[in-house]
Amino acid sequence: MTAIRYEHIKTCKQTGARLGIVHTPHGSFETPIFMPVGTLATVKTMSPEDLKAMGAGIILSNTYHLWLRPGHEIVKKAGGLHKFMNWDRPILTDSGGFQVFSLSDLRRIEEEGVHFRNHLNGDKLFLSPEKAMDIQNALGSDIMMAFDECPPYPAEYDYLKRSVERTSRWAERCLEAHSRPQDQGLFGIVQGGEFEDLRRQSAADLVSMDFPGYAVGGLSVGEPKDVMNRVLEFTTPYLPTDKPRYLMGVGSPDSLIDGAIRGIDMFDCVLPTRIARNGTLMTSEGRLVVKNAKYAEDFGPIDPNCDCYTCQNYSRAYIRHLIRCNETFGIRLTSYHNLYFLLNLMEQVREAIREDRLGDFRDEFFEKYGFNGPDAKNF
Repeated sequence: MTAIRYEHIKTCKQTGARLGIVHTPHGSFETPIFMPVGTLATVKTMSPEDLKAMGAGIILSNTYHLWLRPGHEIVKKAGGLHKFMNWDRPILTDSGGFQVFSLSDLRRIEEEGVHFRNHLNGDKLFLSPEKAMDIQNALGSDIMMAFDECPPYPAEYDYLKRSVERTSRWAERCLEAHSRPQDQGLFGIVQGGEFEDLRRQSAADLVSMDFPGYAVGGLSVGEPKDVMNRVLEFTTPYLPTDKPRYLMGVGSPDSLIDGAIRGIDMFDCVLPTRIARNGTLMTSEGRLVVKNAKYAEDFGPIDPNCDCYTCQNYSRAYIRHLIRCNETFGIRLTSYHNLYFLLNLMEQVREAIREDRLGDFRDEFFEKYGFNGPDAKNF
């Protein structure tokens, strides 16, 4: 038995989006789903109880950061990441590859792996497919990610071709080094930039290795939204229909809906908590920047149509005051709301798939949120 199993429930007749359930050693969750990001074994300012209350079915933690602090061996001694952070639902860990390529200016890619410098203190480090597996096996996540090369956007075709070939070779090494296939599922990552033939090659390589799930990587790295959608349209058909599909690093409301329509099951992003720390909120009527002066005497909720803890108990004026004073409680309230908003949005997406109306839901949501027209917002 594989550690990860995908169960297909329904395909939306209007869009082709799919509703499913992913089964893991720590429970099951319905898809399409958004995964809150807990980089350092915590979703910033949120407790595990908060996350359960808002309906989070799975969270993501970061291999690279936990390797540096507190160290994967300490997490292993604690009984694994679930016990260490008191989270008994599924956890996905990324491979650390994105951080190596995004945080370190000084890096050298070799066939064996990547030499780079610790972004905290400048120490020399080396991360290979085998090391990424060793760290994630120690963390004990339900879903692990293969170590890949995450190329920049844009990138030349020849460079991307070499990168795809290397990523495929690294994926084979990850499978060989994975020591806990019985209780940890390992996903492969499809690369190839915006070139269909390279995406097809990458997908074919990885599918031949029979991973229990597949991610689409190398998107949400600066490319226009239409490029992302086009890449998804020609990539997901190359992936198995009986296994989960994960779009890495995507969390804007429009991209979640557009990704689901193009066959994606799982998403993650730091966006909701990152913008929350600056007082920017997602609402049913669009983006709201609570620090703006017009909310100084606004005693209504952030979103009158939201039933989250924040909106049920606190006003725009109070939250504005807290954010302007750099009070942690203010960040907690805005983070809670934004996470709840995206988790609730995905619940609405799943319901729309059940009722074969996701296309109509997309049009209505985009109109309300402000994604249509010349003044369309970024998120």
